[in-house]
Amino acid sequence: MTASNTDSIWPQVDAREAAFCALSDRVWHMPETNFAEHRSCAEHAEMLEAEGFRVTRGVAGLPTAVMGEAGDGGPVIAILGEYDALPGLSQRAGVAEKMPLQTGAPGHGCGHNVLGAGSMLAAAALKGWLEETGRPGRVRYYGCPAEEGGSGKGFMVREGLFDDVDVAICWHPAPLAAVNTPISLACNEILFEFEGRSAHAAAAPELGRSALDAVELMNVGVNFLREHMVDSARIHYAITDAGGHAPNVVQPYAAVRYLIRARELDELLPLVERVRKVAEGAALMTGTTVRNRVLSGDANLIGNTPLEALMHAQLERLGPPAFDAEDRRFAEAIRKTLTPEEIRAAFKRFGVAPRMDLPLCDFIPPLTQGQGGGVGSTDVGTVSWVVPTVQVRGATYAIGTPGHSWQLVAQGQSGIAHKGMVHAAKVMAATAKAVFEDPAQLAAAKADFERRRDGRPFVNPLPDDVAPDLPVPA
Repeated sequence: MTASNTDSIWPQVDAREAAFCALSDRVWHMPETNFAEHRSCAEHAEMLEAEGFRVTRGVAGLPTAVMGEAGDGGPVIAILGEYDALPGLSQRAGVAEKMPLQTGAPGHGCGHNVLGAGSMLAAAALKGWLEETGRPGRVRYYGCPAEEGGSGKGFMVREGLFDDVDVAICWHPAPLAAVNTPISLACNEILFEFEGRSAHAAAAPELGRSALDAVELMNVGVNFLREHMVDSARIHYAITDAGGHAPNVVQPYAAVRYLIRARELDELLPLVERVRKVAEGAALMTGTTVRNRVLSGDANLIGNTPLEALMHAQLERLGPPAFDAEDRRFAEAIRKTLTPEEIRAAFKRFGVAPRMDLPLCDFIPPLTQGQGGGVGSTDVGTVSWVVPTVQVRGATYAIGTPGHSWQLVAQGQSGIAHKGMVHAAKVMAATAKAVFEDPAQLAAAKADFERRRDGRPFVNPLPDDVAPDLPVPA
């Protein structure tokens, strides 16, 4: 890397590398799930205070959300972090075999321990650069809970936390380092609860009204609906309460949880109403009643061409992460637990030809490639509807590692994860710095945002009467 390719903000990242890798490792050791991230949030709040940010805890009425701000005047750039884990993915670090630390316990199977620490590292570097240069501008770190199905950012948007933000920047752990393809599915997660009437299933079945029958009929109806919905839509369900274990009792209560997705927000909302109608029909057929409750909801991602080009330029200047021989050895060990299909799929998601001999990222994919294969949902999408947003993918694990897997948890404290996290922090910090330095970049981002919105109204998939699904205190 030549001197002309370096950036004055990168030393700000390097100076904090050890402290933020340690933060990531501490959070890895305390995996907490949706809206229960109390210790992880406290770690982030304490680090923000140590870095001199103005800290607000419990923002948007979420006990495990935190915000830190630094700087004065100028544009406001938000950098988004997460720290929630996934249930049932406990795993020892640094071993290439399935070995839970505690069977059934949670684990950081999506890499949010490095995600939160890396985002705050970028924010702290920006704070240092603003102070060093005396340039006007504000940087905010948003500690966002419950990305894994809790829609924490959606509640933060609903409460107006992004109303004065000019640009939002974030990242996500990945096998390759690249600008994120801005494609995701809008979604709603809804609990349907059926109430019927119990009866002796043999002596007086005519007196019963089966809630379980209603759930089963709803599932059949939705399965028929699949033939008549847009191609991009996806619907998944899980029966969360089948009404008990006694087959000689007509079940008076049963519940099913639905996740409804579509490529565009204006495709999702009518599909949700059709699913509700199917539930009402199932209740009518069985003589039961049904109620539904929205648990979470995310909008689809809206891209931003100027910000994506700007971020890609930073990636090209920085080059791929500098992994070493030990990183490659561990990555090869992990790869032996994977299938060829998993490895090929990782390249396909980024639109590049598979290289089966490549265990770790050593190149930057072209900006125009990658079609968002394997599309899921993210609450970053809701943010992207109210502020110009851009994301980078950071190379933090062996190519082919499935998301939400024990293999990903095993790599969460490795040199691979640390190097990829610092690399992503440099890309985010340099992108934000470029926006602060050039008003034309900000104007172009805002113009592109308005063009993409094209006058479409934003409807938050979280209605005003929906509260976060906070865990019940023990």
